[in-house]
Amino acid sequence: MSFDPSGCAPLSLTRGIADFPIGNIPLAEHHRRVAGDTGVNVNPCAWIEPADLAEFLTSGKSALVDGSRLPLAWNGDEPDPDSTLVAKASFFIRYPWDFLRANELYVSALASNSIHGEIHPSAVVEGILHLGLGTRILPGVYIEGNVVIGANCKIGPNCYIRGNTSIGDKCHIGQSVEIKNCLILSNTNVGHLSYIGDSVLGEKVNLGAGTTTSNLRHDGKNHRSTVGSNLIDTGRRKFGTIIGDHVHTGINTSIYPGRKLWPNTTTRPGDIVQKDILQ
Repeated sequence: MSFDPSGCAPLSLTRGIADFPIGNIPLAEHHRRVAGDTGVNVNPCAWIEPADLAEFLTSGKSALVDGSRLPLAWNGDEPDPDSTLVAKASFFIRYPWDFLRANELYVSALASNSIHGEIHPSAVVEGILHLGLGTRILPGVYIEGNVVIGANCKIGPNCYIRGNTSIGDKCHIGQSVEIKNCLILSNTNVGHLSYIGDSVLGEKVNLGAGTTTSNLRHDGKNHRSTVGSNLIDTGRRKFGTIIGDHVHTGINTSIYPGRKLWPNTTTRPGDIVQKDILQ
C-alpha cells in the first residue's frame, strides 16, 4: 500500500517519503504518534489528521480512504474496499508541495510554546514557538504566527519569520531575510536580504544574498508545476519553490513560482529561474 515517490522529486531523490520531516519530526514518527496503540496500519505516504483517525476508529469501517478511494489507514492485513470512511482532511503525499501542506496543518495546530533556546529581549514573538536547544534568536527578530525552529540555529539579527514555518537544526536565517510559510530542512542557510515564501528547502542548501522567490501569479490563479511530462495544478494560490539538498544559488537569483531545483544544482549571480533546474 505504497505510492510511487517519483512525483515528489526532487525531495524524494535523497530520502524516503516516510523519512521526510514535517515540523522537524519524520513522517513515520507522526504515523506512530497518531496511531498509538490502536493497531491501525498507516500508509507510509499518507498524512493523517488526528480528527480523521478518531472518527475512523469509532466508525466501524475497515479503511480510511481519500477522495479517490485509496486507503490511507486500515484495520487488519488488508483494507476492505466495501467498508470505507472518506477522510475530511487527510491525504496522500503525491507531490512535493504536499509536504508543505502537511507542515501547514501540523504547525498551525500547535497549542503551546516549547522554548529550549535563547531569545534576545529585543526580539518579538507573536504566536506559538517551538525553539530547540542551543538556538539563539538575535536582536531585531520578529516572529509572527506559529513557528518551529530546531536545535543550534542562528536566527537574525533583524529578520522576519511568519507562520506556518518549520526550520530544521543548525540553520541560519540572517539579516533582512523574510521567511513565510516554509519548510526548511537542517543545515540550510538563508543568510542575507532574501524573501522565501511558501517553499520547501532541502538539507545543506545555501541561498546567496538577495535570492528571492515569487509565489503569486498576476492573475491570481492556482500555480501549476511540471511533474514528468505533465503540468499539474498544485491547488495553491501561493506557491514558491521546491529546492533539493545541497543546492547553492548565486546572489540576486530570482525564482519563478512553482519551479524546482534538483539536488546539487547551482545558479549564477543574477540568474532568473524560469524552468526547473534538473542538472
